[in-house]
Amino acid sequence: MLRDEAPRPAFADGLSIEARSVWAKHDRDTDGWLPLWRHMADSGMVAGFLWDRWISLQVKRTIAECLPVGLDDGRRLAVWLATTHDIGKASPAFACQVESLADAMRSVGLDMPLHKQFVDRKLGPHGLVGQALMQEWLVERHSWSRTDTLQVGIIIGGHHGVPPTASDIKALVDHPDLVRTPGCAALWRQVQWELLDRCADVCDVGDRLARWRSVRLSQPAQALLTGLVIVADWIASNPDLFPYFPDAEQVRDQDRAESAWHGLDLPELWRPSEPTGSPEEVFASRFSFPAGSRLRPVQKHAVQLARSMSAPGLMVIEAPMGEGKTEAALAVAEIFAARSGAGGCFIALPTMATGNAMFPRMLDWLKRVPDLRPQPGKRSVLLAHSKAALNEDYAALVRASSRNVRGVELDGGSGEWRPSADRSAASAELVAHQWLRGRKKGMLASFVVGTIDQLLFMGLKSRHLALRHLALAGKVVVIDEAHAYDTYMNSYLDRVLSWLGSYRVPVVVLSATLPAARRRELAEAYAGSASNDADLAAVEQTLGYPLITTVEPNGRIAPEPVAASGRATQVHMERLHDDLTALGQRLTQELSGGGCALVVRNTVDRVLETAAYLRELFGKEHVSVAHGRFVDLDRADKDSDLLQRFGPPEKSRQHRPTGPHIVVASSVAEQSLDIDFDLLVSDLCPVDLLLQRMGRLHRHVRGENQSHRPERLRTARCLVTGADWDTLPPKPVRGSTLIYRDHALLRSAAVLDSLLSGTGPNGHVVRLPEDISPLVQDAYGAGTVGPPQWQDAMAKAATAQELLEARQKEMAQDFQIREVRRAGRPLLGWVDAGVGDADDTRRGRAQVRDTRETLEVLVVQRRADGVWTTLPGLSGKRGGLELPRDAVPQPGLGRIVAGCGLRLPYQFSIPEVLDQAIEELERNYVPAWQSKDSFWLAGELILVLDENCRTRLAGYDLRYTSTDGLEVTRAE
Repeated sequence: MLRDEAPRPAFADGLSIEARSVWAKHDRDTDGWLPLWRHMADSGMVAGFLWDRWISLQVKRTIAECLPVGLDDGRRLAVWLATTHDIGKASPAFACQVESLADAMRSVGLDMPLHKQFVDRKLGPHGLVGQALMQEWLVERHSWSRTDTLQVGIIIGGHHGVPPTASDIKALVDHPDLVRTPGCAALWRQVQWELLDRCADVCDVGDRLARWRSVRLSQPAQALLTGLVIVADWIASNPDLFPYFPDAEQVRDQDRAESAWHGLDLPELWRPSEPTGSPEEVFASRFSFPAGSRLRPVQKHAVQLARSMSAPGLMVIEAPMGEGKTEAALAVAEIFAARSGAGGCFIALPTMATGNAMFPRMLDWLKRVPDLRPQPGKRSVLLAHSKAALNEDYAALVRASSRNVRGVELDGGSGEWRPSADRSAASAELVAHQWLRGRKKGMLASFVVGTIDQLLFMGLKSRHLALRHLALAGKVVVIDEAHAYDTYMNSYLDRVLSWLGSYRVPVVVLSATLPAARRRELAEAYAGSASNDADLAAVEQTLGYPLITTVEPNGRIAPEPVAASGRATQVHMERLHDDLTALGQRLTQELSGGGCALVVRNTVDRVLETAAYLRELFGKEHVSVAHGRFVDLDRADKDSDLLQRFGPPEKSRQHRPTGPHIVVASSVAEQSLDIDFDLLVSDLCPVDLLLQRMGRLHRHVRGENQSHRPERLRTARCLVTGADWDTLPPKPVRGSTLIYRDHALLRSAAVLDSLLSGTGPNGHVVRLPEDISPLVQDAYGAGTVGPPQWQDAMAKAATAQELLEARQKEMAQDFQIREVRRAGRPLLGWVDAGVGDADDTRRGRAQVRDTRETLEVLVVQRRADGVWTTLPGLSGKRGGLELPRDAVPQPGLGRIVAGCGLRLPYQFSIPEVLDQAIEELERNYVPAWQSKDSFWLAGELILVLDENCRTRLAGYDLRYTSTDGLEVTRAE
């Protein structure tokens, strides 16, 4: 129903008996059914509710911007398309599927072949037939040109997730019997036209169609309308919300829809208000700062720039580690949302671990953000990665938000709904709404923290892509750690940014170490054709740091240096021979008076080798490890322990080791963890990552002039190892080369050479933050760096890198959607030759990352008596619990096993090893665990360790401990 008008007439009033006989839904179990007219009415009513109460103004504006009467036209168009979307079910190709309902239609003259006789019916899916009917009706009834009808028809054709291709349309044209049965084609046509006429009358668009005839609907608008129709269809297809006939036959359209909407109870649209007051007041009201903390210049300037921009657009914030970029991004996001009409926020992080760390921070912020709704209610939130259910903060919201709505977890489908069990009613201010937890619907939640993959999937040809576009087009997007992605992923990110720019989605990009060329690429991708070469050149040439770059929708691009906060660290850098003896001797010397050292290795194998040596030297209690080869529960405990012992002074003072302690870690120590060490030893790595690692060195002030640190360690010192420094140029260890490749490593060594040798203007000292940007720009620029004797080797490495990046860019194009095309160009074949469904699984992530497929397993133990148990050593009395194999484990026990997920290392990504490993792991198949009630364990591969926590897999010996994680050696 349109707003501010009398209730629209009942859809069925005046329909012929033939039109009433056409069916849309059938339940095989109950033999209940739903006529097409009723599903049309339901879908249109739901679309109206979605527009009025759930879709953000930001999305509405994109849909309406090219329509003659703006938002009112946008609403009418959306409701009309949702109402008509299943018109293709009024065809023999669809109607023949249920014999009893087909017979009822035959009895009134709508003849059709038997289902088994219709050998070509798959060439006429009802979405495609509906598109053909809509186009034909617009041409014959409303004098549209055939070309102009396609931009509207494609929305009908794509409502099952894949817009048709030109070859699909031709195949249907060649089989007209799929649309109308020969011999009674006139009656079929009469019914189809009657239903479409009725849709136009009920939706009150009859007089609009003539005006819409000249409209050129943008591709972003087409995508959003397709997504909206899909959501309306999925809700209207839920029999728990919209019961089937005969039980619901006499219910009024409006009453039926109101009851369903109330039962669904979707959190209504967030309406942010632009925060007033000074930046200091804004931050004080939104975030918890330690007593005496002052607003950093980059935080203050970000708020001021967000307010001064002509309209929200792209903001790239480059600032040192620990400068509060996240808080700045959230403050800017609130301003952008209020000004753009966004209805939520998505925060993209590099990894699941960084996403887990961000989620509670977002929740804390949300609790302080006001709302303009007359009666502010619930806000839907989501942690979007494959292991979100194991996150305690998110799991608590899920438990609190469970509701008595069945069948709503599924993401649509073939029409066969499988209702879930009833759940007790509850509510929460921040809710993980049940309907918004499906793998395709989840991103529709208002506030989402997830991995970068969830954003990159927006650029991937995949089924129901329009839903992801609808989800992201209504939000502000924050991209953290923007430097962390390779050429392959950046290709996807740039394509996504171009679409976000076309949707006018505000975007905030964060990085401490962003190369200038990459800064330009981000600005150019977002601005699209609105950018000009002079502005882009200025973006690349600006050298200030910290730096905030803004891109406005009108194409104005402005890089603005920001004053430094005054936080400064001088780090003394030295080379260290890549020799465990040399490392041990140096650490013994430096830690003689106590202190905490962080040793970062580029590979897990080096982590474990180093830790074993240092334990012999310092004792087991003085050495711990952190890397990615722990099961999820142990990994979470490791992160928590690191924060407790080495976090900010106010959190770690009571737990920080007093004697010497060494943490040997992989690259997991680079990002997001707010940890602070007295001494850093690092393998040679790309300079931006080395600077990130330095961000864990003297990160916080501990006493005046660091007086609370051991005397020897009051000067920040970074020792760089992991290379043979005696060769020209230095030769990185093999593991580092495999991960980072020679070009980035040699460029890093070259820009660090004067610091490591002490020949630079400041001797061995690198000044943070002053030297961050110069080091990064030199390392990633095109200029010559390093001594003359290095240049031949560096040139060869550069050539190899160029070939690699060219290959990555080419590969990334394989399944990438096209750039945004001109208005009126239909989304014909938009996801043709795509990947099917895009899921946050190991295979799904590989679609947007240039990585080999890896294996993930759940790890359990087999005792000597043959009984399976959870892993020993798990904290919280979770270890050593017996597991039944003749039944589904209780949910709590199943969750513990699911929490023992582990991604097997690189050795198992080699194709022949991968295949052998899968074959061996499948021998651990437990039939009882595959039950539909086994939410945590069904479909998972199980790795079974013996009583000593060892096993052999695909020619490798594996050993797991809660202290060191997974150790892998080739079997003898």
